[in-house]
Amino acid sequence: MRSVLKALVATAVLWSAPALAAETVRVGVLKFGTVNWELDAMKRHGIDAKHGVDVEIIPFAGEDATGIALQGGSVDMIVTDWLWVSRQRAEGGSYVFAPYSTSVGAIMVPGDSPIQSFADLSGKTLGVAGGPLDKNWLLIQALALRDAQTDLSNDARIIYGAPPLLAEKARSGELDAVLIFWNYAARLEAEGFRRLVSGEEAAKAFGASGPVATIGYVFDEAWAKEHADAASGFIAASKETKQLLKASDAEWDALEPLVNAGDAATLAVMRDRYREGIPARDVVEEEKDAAKLYQVLEGLAGEKLVGPGKTLDPGTYWSGLKNGS
Repeated sequence: MRSVLKALVATAVLWSAPALAAETVRVGVLKFGTVNWELDAMKRHGIDAKHGVDVEIIPFAGEDATGIALQGGSVDMIVTDWLWVSRQRAEGGSYVFAPYSTSVGAIMVPGDSPIQSFADLSGKTLGVAGGPLDKNWLLIQALALRDAQTDLSNDARIIYGAPPLLAEKARSGELDAVLIFWNYAARLEAEGFRRLVSGEEAAKAFGASGPVATIGYVFDEAWAKEHADAASGFIAASKETKQLLKASDAEWDALEPLVNAGDAATLAVMRDRYREGIPARDVVEEEKDAAKLYQVLEGLAGEKLVGPGKTLDPGTYWSGLKNGS
């Protein structure tokens, strides 16, 4: 009887081992990007393993490099925006998008600045991160023109640059205002700067009914079909990790070496702004708003920004988000 039981146990172990084996998901990220915060917490708490995946974090120096790595098969996922996904699909690709964060940049001014409106930016020096085709910059320009008859690209002196450089120029007073990514805006906020207008406000002004994820996890639809458990497991792990970061202040203390806030007050602001960006909307409704914003952006910048697609490709948002996968 003992021999029979041992044989049964051994057989059960052999049959169960493959089911318990975690599938590796290679995620390409910017070396110092905010996505590292979520993935670090996910790995430290074993949340990826809980959902049947083993996340391998692969750092890159720039966003273009992550896109090349995904297209070349060196990674399974990257984080980028739905404009990139829709453009790739319009050009024959099969990438899909799963919302990661609704946090967007904002125009920041010193706390004691006399600038209170778009019109006040006329004649002033405005730093802009992301370049002339940054979607927040395009939407904010359109909003300023529509509501304040202010053509920022002509009425203000525009300086494009990398976010760290622009943040330093804003601190030193070389810039009167700066449109900068959310994490740099949060640092400036902690130092006494205030928000003039955000990309989210501009998006709502042009028809969005709620926050729209600016960036998301992007992967090949064919890969998701072939590795369905890994794809859905990773997205489930991401959602659980976000809830941990939303609920636990202690977790942010553990992340401080990566966040590199420098002090408790700055860390608190960055934590709160991150939490505000956790997607919470029904993905179908968010996709409808993304399609509205796509139309606006296509009208503003055309093929230079969106490529040949005149509308958001209907397959841009991963179908697995809509059917419970």
